[in-house]
Amino acid sequence: MEEPLVAAATITSLAFAVGVVFGFIGNKTHFCTLGAVSDVINIGDWNRARMWMLAIATAILGTAALGLAGMLDVSKSIYTTGKLTWLSHIVGGACFGIGMTLASGCGSKTLIRIGGGNLKSLVVFIVLGISAYMTMRGLFAVWRVRLLDSVAVDLDHGQDIPAFLTHAGLEADTALLIAAAVIGGGLLLAALIRRDAWRSDVLIGGLVIGALSVAGWYVSGHIGYVAEHPETLEEAFIATNSGRAESLTFVAPVAYTLELLMLWSDSSRVLTFGIASALGVVVGSALYAMLSKGFRLEGFHTADDLVRHLVGAVLMGFGGVTALGCTIGQGITGFSTLAIGSILTTLAIIAGAVVTMKIQYWQMMREA
Repeated sequence: MEEPLVAAATITSLAFAVGVVFGFIGNKTHFCTLGAVSDVINIGDWNRARMWMLAIATAILGTAALGLAGMLDVSKSIYTTGKLTWLSHIVGGACFGIGMTLASGCGSKTLIRIGGGNLKSLVVFIVLGISAYMTMRGLFAVWRVRLLDSVAVDLDHGQDIPAFLTHAGLEADTALLIAAAVIGGGLLLAALIRRDAWRSDVLIGGLVIGALSVAGWYVSGHIGYVAEHPETLEEAFIATNSGRAESLTFVAPVAYTLELLMLWSDSSRVLTFGIASALGVVVGSALYAMLSKGFRLEGFHTADDLVRHLVGAVLMGFGGVTALGCTIGQGITGFSTLAIGSILTTLAIIAGAVVTMKIQYWQMMREA
């Protein structure tokens, strides 16, 4: 049987390497979207929020550069389709925001904490994966498709902002350049305008995490792109679960990881970009934890703590699949395509987290 020019092992090895760097840097710089929102709401500290904004800006500018260089076509990703399932993005994003607050971290933070020895996050990983799989193909999928995905706006073009500008009459490259410069440049300015943002952790975390999202696009969307697969004679993206260009995201890959482990003897279940990058995050985080002597086992202290994490994990799994991504999958990777759905999801995640934090604070003050 003739093989494509790019081996699946090449793509998964590169994805694993990207994940390792993500886990190492994420642990070192305390990169965390929940932490960023919490810092702003509870103590008025914007440093981690600026780190996240810097990562988004870097991803937008880098992804646009790949597009302008002809190395990536984001229209061949799941984020920029002409069907805008706006209700799924809002409800899914809000559920994810609530869930990550209850579970003490989003999907990427869960992987990072597993690498640091956190057994609570291991439980979250398993339940999140089951919930995500149920939302893709099981019981939750029926509700998602019937009640949420059916409410959508069908566009005559992609849902990304450059596509809107192109539809209005601009050249495609010009539209991409303008949109990336305005949005990416605006976020870059917002992230770095304050002097206290020029701290090493903020710069390293933001720039590296954003660059890793771009690297993921390059690996799956350029290196892994085959114009004509020898078996199907159609274009293909090697070793991706969606069959499209992918980059970093940490909800569906957790479900696919559990699926691979449970159906290991099924030859149709193979290591993919998403699975390899997720495993890489755990390894990279563990490497930093051991080097910094920060590795330690941690479990649940109370039954209430366990219940909160279980509920949070279910909400993250459902919300992440429904909204097509998490704080990384939509908040950075999807955002880098300038898709309307990704922006809606990101705002909904923040809103869900903020409301949940406010409720938790009210409960704490009431008990006190």
